[in-house]
Amino acid sequence: MTGTEPERTTRDTDAPDGASGDARRLVLLRHAKAEPAGHGPDHARPLALRGRAQAAAVGQALTSLGIVPDVVLCSSALRTRQTWDLVAGRLPGAPRVAVDDALYELTVRELLTRVRDLPDDVRTVLVVGHEPTMGAASAFFAGPGSDAAALALVRVGLPTGGYGLLEADAAWSAWDRGTASLRSAGRPAD
Repeated sequence: MTGTEPERTTRDTDAPDGASGDARRLVLLRHAKAEPAGHGPDHARPLALRGRAQAAAVGQALTSLGIVPDVVLCSSALRTRQTWDLVAGRLPGAPRVAVDDALYELTVRELLTRVRDLPDDVRTVLVVGHEPTMGAASAFFAGPGSDAAALALVRVGLPTGGYGLLEADAAWSAWDRGTASLRSAGRPAD
């Protein structure tokens, strides 16, 4: 991972280093490594064996950072659902999960609308989606205080199994370009 990595292991009002207890956290995760495109539809591509290991490692990394989502928004593509299932197996708790066809081809602007519509009581959200949107949205939301190396990475795109961690004290309805601090980006070592 690139950037500052918080060392918290709890959730609720505890916030990672540098964030207040009112912080909202958005984790934008690109699905793990999938099988190459073949004869079937892209939407139905499963994870490769390497991707299964990546997804489990992401779940472990999020847990070790104290990042436990209250809500998960997951694309309906097979590889994103499998990524979420393997991440979830490493996380404590059971967040509210929404699997949605619209997340398959989600744009940054459409993601912004979804973020702004999140309830105020939600503190941590995980979006499991696709490139180029996960990397582009990480760069879009990143503002002052963002880690320079993390920002450089998301600007060229997140690798499979990679995620950007964004934090802001603003209510979800106030999120916009440059509202958050990009704390870290990358993926756990394979």
